Amino acid sequence: MLIKVDCEIGLNFPNPAAVIWMLNLHPSVWPRVRTHERLEVDPLLAVSEFNDLYGNRCGRAFAPAGRLTLRNSAIVEDSGLPDPQPWGVHHHPVYELPNDALLFLLPSRYCEVDSELKEWAWSKFGQVAAGWPLVRAVSDFVHHHVRFDYMLARANRTALEVYREQVGVCRDFTHLAITLLRCLNVPTRYCTGYLGDIGVLQDPAPMDFSAWFEVYLGGHWYAGDARHNIPRSGRILLAFGRDAADVALTTAFGVNRLEVFKVGTVEVAGLS
Repeated sequence: MLIKVDCEIGLNFPNPAAVIWMLNLHPSVWPRVRTHERLEVDPLLAVSEFNDLYGNRCGRAFAPAGRLTLRNSAIVEDSGLPDPQPWGVHHHPVYELPNDALLFLLPSRYCEVDSELKEWAWSKFGQVAAGWPLVRAVSDFVHHHVRFDYMLARANRTALEVYREQVGVCRDFTHLAITLLRCLNVPTRYCTGYLGDIGVLQDPAPMDFSAWFEVYLGGHWYAGDARHNIPRSGRILLAFGRDAADVALTTAFGVNRLEVFKVGTVEVAGLS
């Protein structure tokens, strides 16, 4: 299938400020891109691009006072298959892990692996079979423990606070699942990207970027989603990192106000 993705973000600056963004598709997606990205910056500015330490594609510019609008769109080919469910894959002991996976066992800004959650996670899940059964058990728990509520979103809520407050949005579900899995020695990273209502009932809420997690098992990274908790089709990755702090869509080094936020994901007919 072919999926058209697009976004528009508008920020208003009372004073000039430096800005960084992560609105480009992740390089791992590029082989499936069929109509290449069109990143537009309005007003026209000098833009430089770079890859961060995770390989995410980033842009940066110095914005003048006033409205800065960022737009991007592309058409991406997708298999249409739901997320793999890798029952039976190997759960690596820590000594087997490659060096670049070890980072995703450690505490991070929103994922307090070194908190009271570590002992609790082992008491709750310590007898669950290793590998994908353990991932599913954690995802099931988080899905039922946390209530989704846009109106109670909070940008500084940590995994421990999600556990205690039992409410949040997709990033909160993801942070809690990541933290519990890291406590159980499963390398887990935070992902952000497009996830449209493909193969599921249409969500009446406005489209937004989605957060999910990926676990390292059997030498590969596999997607999991404690918010929806079912295999989904059409995930299109923008960026991954330790948690949401690593993959902010925009980071402005100055006062600003978000005035426009639009995200679109739709299946389209074949290209001529």
